[in-house]
Amino acid sequence: MSRSIFIVFIFFTLLFTACKKTDNFSLEPISDYYPLTIGKYITYDLDSIVFTNFGATLLTLDTFHYQVQYVVDGQILDNLNRPAYRVLRYIRTDSSSPWVVDHTDMVVNTGRTIEFTEDNLKFVKLTQPIQNGYSWDGNSYIETTSLISTEQYLANWNYTYDSLNATITLGSLTVDSTLDVAEINQQSGPQDHTDPDNDFYSSTTYSSEKYAKGIGLVYRNFFYDIYQPTSTTSPGYTGYGIILTMTDHN
Repeated sequence: MSRSIFIVFIFFTLLFTACKKTDNFSLEPISDYYPLTIGKYITYDLDSIVFTNFGATLLTLDTFHYQVQYVVDGQILDNLNRPAYRVLRYIRTDSSSPWVVDHTDMVVNTGRTIEFTEDNLKFVKLTQPIQNGYSWDGNSYIETTSLISTEQYLANWNYTYDSLNATITLGSLTVDSTLDVAEINQQSGPQDHTDPDNDFYSSTTYSSEKYAKGIGLVYRNFFYDIYQPTSTTSPGYTGYGIILTMTDHN
Protein backbone atom coordinates (compact mmCIF):
# COMPACT_ATOMS: atom_id res chain seq x y z
CA MET A 1 0.00 0.00 0.00
CA SER A 2 1.44 3.39 -1.01
CA ARG A 3 1.86 6.15 1.56
CA SER A 4 -0.82 8.35 -0.03
CA ILE A 5 -3.38 5.53 -0.13
CA PHE A 6 -2.57 4.70 3.51
CA ILE A 7 -3.15 8.32 4.59
CA VAL A 8 -6.51 8.41 2.77
CA PHE A 9 -7.46 5.11 4.44
CA ILE A 10 -6.63 6.49 7.90
CA PHE A 11 -8.58 9.70 7.19
CA PHE A 12 -11.79 7.91 6.26
CA THR A 13 -11.38 5.50 9.17
CA LEU A 14 -11.21 8.41 11.61
CA LEU A 15 -14.11 10.14 9.86
CA PHE A 16 -16.25 7.02 10.11
CA THR A 17 -15.38 6.60 13.79
CA ALA A 18 -16.29 10.21 14.53
CA CYS A 19 -19.62 9.82 12.75
CA LYS A 20 -20.39 6.74 14.82
CA LYS A 21 -20.02 8.85 17.99
CA THR A 22 -22.48 11.63 17.08
CA ASP A 23 -24.88 10.42 19.77
CA ASN A 24 -22.22 11.23 22.37
CA PHE A 25 -20.74 14.42 20.94
CA SER A 26 -22.20 17.53 19.29
CA LEU A 27 -20.39 20.28 17.39
CA GLU A 28 -23.47 22.50 17.62
CA PRO A 29 -23.14 25.81 19.49
CA ILE A 30 -24.68 26.06 22.94
CA SER A 31 -27.00 28.76 21.57
CA ASP A 32 -28.92 25.93 19.87
CA TYR A 33 -29.97 24.75 23.33
CA TYR A 34 -30.44 28.23 24.80
CA PRO A 35 -31.74 30.54 22.05
CA LEU A 36 -31.85 34.20 23.03
CA THR A 37 -34.03 36.45 20.91
CA ILE A 38 -36.17 39.31 22.18
CA GLY A 39 -39.75 38.15 22.60
CA LYS A 40 -38.94 34.48 23.04
CA TYR A 41 -40.87 32.85 25.86
CA ILE A 42 -41.28 29.48 27.55
CA THR A 43 -44.26 28.66 29.77
CA TYR A 44 -44.04 26.10 32.57
CA ASP A 45 -46.08 24.40 35.22
CA LEU A 46 -44.33 25.16 38.50
CA ASP A 47 -44.58 22.87 41.52
CA SER A 48 -43.17 24.66 44.56
CA ILE A 49 -42.34 22.23 47.36
CA VAL A 50 -42.17 23.85 50.79
CA PHE A 51 -41.72 22.75 54.39
CA THR A 52 -45.04 23.50 56.06
CA ASN A 53 -43.63 23.04 59.57
CA PHE A 54 -40.08 24.37 59.77
CA GLY A 55 -38.14 22.77 62.57
CA ALA A 56 -40.43 19.75 62.87
CA THR A 57 -38.75 16.46 63.79
CA LEU A 58 -40.76 14.70 61.06
CA LEU A 59 -40.51 15.81 57.44
CA THR A 60 -43.68 17.70 56.48
CA LEU A 61 -43.99 18.93 52.88
CA ASP A 62 -46.65 20.65 50.86
CA THR A 63 -46.74 21.42 47.13
CA PHE A 64 -48.18 24.61 45.63
CA HIS A 65 -48.96 24.80 41.91
CA TYR A 66 -48.39 27.84 39.69
CA GLN A 67 -47.82 28.74 36.06
CA VAL A 68 -44.73 30.76 35.16
CA GLN A 69 -43.47 32.22 31.91
CA TYR A 70 -39.93 33.36 31.18
CA VAL A 71 -39.74 36.06 28.50
CA VAL A 72 -36.58 37.45 26.88
CA ASP A 73 -37.41 41.12 27.35
CA GLY A 74 -34.46 43.09 25.99
CA GLN A 75 -30.72 43.50 25.51
CA ILE A 76 -28.57 45.05 28.24
CA LEU A 77 -24.95 45.12 29.42
CA ASP A 78 -23.77 43.16 32.44
CA ASN A 79 -21.36 44.55 35.08
CA LEU A 80 -18.44 43.61 32.80
CA ASN A 81 -19.99 45.56 29.88
CA ARG A 82 -20.73 42.34 28.03
CA PRO A 83 -23.86 41.98 25.88
CA ALA A 84 -26.59 40.32 27.92
CA TYR A 85 -30.32 39.69 27.88
CA ARG A 86 -32.87 40.67 30.50
CA VAL A 87 -35.35 37.88 31.21
CA LEU A 88 -38.64 38.57 32.99
CA ARG A 89 -40.50 35.91 34.91
CA TYR A 90 -44.29 36.15 34.97
CA ILE A 91 -46.36 34.11 37.43
CA ARG A 92 -50.03 33.27 38.01
CA THR A 93 -51.97 30.68 39.97
CA ASP A 94 -53.86 29.34 36.92
CA SER A 95 -54.95 30.27 33.40
CA SER A 96 -57.90 32.33 34.69
CA SER A 97 -55.56 34.72 36.54
CA PRO A 98 -53.55 37.60 35.00
CA TRP A 99 -49.80 37.32 34.55
CA VAL A 100 -47.74 39.30 37.06
CA VAL A 101 -43.99 40.00 36.81
CA ASP A 102 -42.27 38.75 39.96
CA HIS A 103 -38.65 38.29 38.93
CA THR A 104 -35.94 39.75 36.67
CA ASP A 105 -33.01 37.59 35.61
CA MET A 106 -30.05 37.99 33.24
CA VAL A 107 -28.46 35.68 30.68
CA VAL A 108 -25.08 36.04 28.97
CA ASN A 109 -23.94 33.87 26.07
CA THR A 110 -20.14 34.15 26.12
CA GLY A 111 -19.80 31.90 23.06
CA ARG A 112 -18.44 29.11 25.22
CA THR A 113 -20.83 29.25 28.17
CA ILE A 114 -24.35 30.26 29.12
CA GLU A 115 -24.34 32.32 32.34
CA PHE A 116 -27.68 32.71 34.11
CA THR A 117 -27.91 35.21 36.98
CA GLU A 118 -30.80 34.96 39.44
CA ASP A 119 -31.01 36.80 42.78
CA ASN A 120 -27.39 37.95 42.23
CA LEU A 121 -26.24 34.32 41.94
CA LYS A 122 -24.47 33.47 38.67
CA PHE A 123 -24.80 29.90 37.37
CA VAL A 124 -22.92 28.46 34.38
CA LYS A 125 -25.84 26.49 32.92
CA LEU A 126 -24.25 25.18 29.71
CA THR A 127 -20.73 25.01 28.33
CA GLN A 128 -18.77 23.71 25.38
CA PRO A 129 -18.16 21.02 24.33
CA ILE A 130 -21.59 19.39 24.34
CA GLN A 131 -20.50 15.83 24.99
CA ASN A 132 -21.85 13.00 27.12
CA GLY A 133 -19.83 12.83 30.33
CA TYR A 134 -18.33 16.33 30.04
CA SER A 135 -18.48 18.11 33.40
CA TRP A 136 -17.81 21.52 34.93
CA ASP A 137 -18.32 23.49 38.16
CA GLY A 138 -21.56 25.27 37.34
CA ASN A 139 -21.61 27.21 40.62
CA SER A 140 -18.01 28.42 40.53
CA TYR A 141 -19.02 32.11 40.65
CA ILE A 142 -21.05 31.67 43.85
CA GLU A 143 -19.44 32.33 47.23
CA THR A 144 -20.04 29.12 49.18
CA THR A 145 -17.00 28.71 51.42
CA SER A 146 -17.29 31.35 54.15
CA LEU A 147 -18.98 30.60 57.46
CA ILE A 148 -21.55 33.34 56.82
CA SER A 149 -22.46 32.12 53.32
CA THR A 150 -26.13 31.21 52.95
CA GLU A 151 -25.32 29.23 49.78
CA GLN A 152 -22.99 26.60 51.20
CA TYR A 153 -25.24 23.88 49.80
CA LEU A 154 -24.33 25.06 46.29
CA ALA A 155 -20.65 24.15 46.74
CA ASN A 156 -18.90 21.57 44.55
CA TRP A 157 -21.72 20.84 42.14
CA ASN A 158 -20.29 18.82 39.26
CA TYR A 159 -22.57 19.58 36.30
CA THR A 160 -22.38 16.70 33.77
CA TYR A 161 -23.90 16.22 30.33
CA ASP A 162 -25.95 13.07 29.92
CA SER A 163 -28.45 11.56 27.44
CA LEU A 164 -27.54 13.73 24.44
CA ASN A 165 -30.14 13.78 21.62
CA ALA A 166 -32.79 12.07 23.75
CA THR A 167 -36.54 12.25 23.11
CA ILE A 168 -38.59 12.92 26.24
CA THR A 169 -42.27 13.26 27.16
CA LEU A 170 -43.49 16.23 29.20
CA GLY A 171 -47.18 15.76 29.90
CA SER A 172 -48.85 15.75 26.50
CA LEU A 173 -45.73 17.09 24.75
CA THR A 174 -43.05 15.01 23.03
CA VAL A 175 -39.75 16.87 22.85
CA ASP A 176 -36.91 15.78 20.55
CA SER A 177 -33.18 16.47 20.64
CA THR A 178 -32.75 17.10 24.34
CA LEU A 179 -29.76 16.90 26.63
CA ASP A 180 -29.72 16.29 30.35
CA VAL A 181 -27.54 18.24 32.76
CA ALA A 182 -27.09 16.19 35.93
CA GLU A 183 -26.02 18.84 38.43
CA ILE A 184 -25.91 17.04 41.78
CA ASN A 185 -27.34 13.97 43.52
CA GLN A 186 -26.00 13.86 47.05
CA GLN A 187 -27.23 12.44 50.34
CA SER A 188 -25.71 12.20 53.79
CA GLY A 189 -26.96 10.72 57.04
CA PRO A 190 -30.09 8.59 57.66
CA GLN A 191 -32.82 9.15 55.07
CA ASP A 192 -35.76 7.71 57.03
CA HIS A 193 -37.83 10.88 57.41
CA THR A 194 -40.66 8.99 59.14
CA ASP A 195 -38.61 7.95 62.17
CA PRO A 196 -39.40 10.28 65.12
CA ASP A 197 -36.36 8.92 66.96
CA ASN A 198 -33.96 9.96 64.21
CA ASP A 199 -31.47 12.28 65.89
CA PHE A 200 -28.65 12.32 63.35
CA TYR A 201 -27.75 15.08 60.92
CA SER A 202 -28.92 14.34 57.37
CA SER A 203 -29.28 16.19 54.08
CA THR A 204 -30.40 15.69 50.50
CA THR A 205 -29.39 17.83 47.52
CA TYR A 206 -30.65 16.94 44.06
CA SER A 207 -30.76 19.00 40.88
CA SER A 208 -31.20 18.12 37.21
CA GLU A 209 -32.16 20.12 34.13
CA LYS A 210 -33.14 19.21 30.57
CA TYR A 211 -32.64 21.42 27.53
CA ALA A 212 -34.12 21.00 24.04
CA LYS A 213 -32.57 22.11 20.79
CA GLY A 214 -34.25 25.23 19.44
CA ILE A 215 -36.25 25.73 22.66
CA GLY A 216 -34.11 26.02 25.80
CA LEU A 217 -34.83 24.76 29.31
CA VAL A 218 -37.78 22.35 29.20
CA TYR A 219 -37.56 20.68 32.62
CA ARG A 220 -35.98 21.33 36.00
CA ASN A 221 -36.09 19.24 39.17
CA PHE A 222 -34.46 20.60 42.34
CA PHE A 223 -34.81 19.50 45.95
CA TYR A 224 -32.86 20.38 49.07
CA ASP A 225 -33.45 19.46 52.69
CA ILE A 226 -31.38 19.41 55.82
CA TYR A 227 -32.15 17.91 59.23
CA GLN A 228 -30.49 19.23 62.36
CA PRO A 229 -30.62 16.94 65.44
CA THR A 230 -32.50 17.98 68.55
CA SER A 231 -29.18 18.52 70.33
CA THR A 232 -28.46 21.56 68.11
CA THR A 233 -29.70 25.13 68.55
CA SER A 234 -31.97 24.90 65.47
CA PRO A 235 -33.32 21.34 65.33
CA GLY A 236 -35.65 19.99 62.67
CA TYR A 237 -36.06 20.06 58.88
CA THR A 238 -35.58 22.97 56.50
CA GLY A 239 -35.34 23.17 52.71
CA TYR A 240 -37.38 23.57 49.55
CA GLY A 241 -37.93 22.10 46.10
CA ILE A 242 -38.91 23.21 42.59
CA ILE A 243 -40.17 21.28 39.58
CA LEU A 244 -40.54 23.16 36.27
CA THR A 245 -42.24 21.40 33.35
CA MET A 246 -42.60 23.17 29.99
CA THR A 247 -46.14 23.47 28.64
CA ASP A 248 -45.69 25.98 25.78
CA HIS A 249 -43.08 28.02 23.90
CA ASN A 250 -42.63 30.11 20.78
